[in-house]
This record gives sequence, structure tokens and C-alpha cells, in this order.
Amino acid sequence: MKTVKVYGPGCKRCETTEQMVRETAARLGLEVEVEKVTDARSIAMAGVMSTPGISVDGKLVHAGGLPDAARLEAWLSA
Repeated sequence: MKTVKVYGPGCKRCETTEQMVRETAARLGLEVEVEKVTDARSIAMAGVMSTPGISVDGKLVHAGGLPDAARLEAWLSA
């Protein structure tokens, strides 16, 4: 099971990103644990300078804006 963290203060883009992760994982038939990180200090410590950010299994793969659907599939499938 992959662990995915979505970093952001709770804005609409952050909520949409979390939903995209869940929907993509379900469509691909993957089990993922999605954690939402809203604490500003934790976001900064993860290296996210622009939200929303995404990490997969501890590796930061995206920061700033909504992720591209094809890339999101690739990150979750890897």
C-alpha cells in the first residue's frame, strides 16, 4: 500500500487534489493511504514552497497547482 500525503492549508485546490488522488487510485485499483497535512510548519519541513503538494511514499513529487492527471497516474503506479 502506498502512502500519499497531500500538503496544503485546506484551500479548494488542496481539497480537489486530495479528491484527484483518491479517484485516480480507485480507478487504477490501488490501495493508498491518503493523509492531509495542513500544518504550515510540517508543509515547510516537507519542502513544499507552493501548495498543494503531493508526496508518495515519502518522496515529494509535486508542488503548486493541480497535478496533471497522467503524471498522477504515473506517480501512483510506480
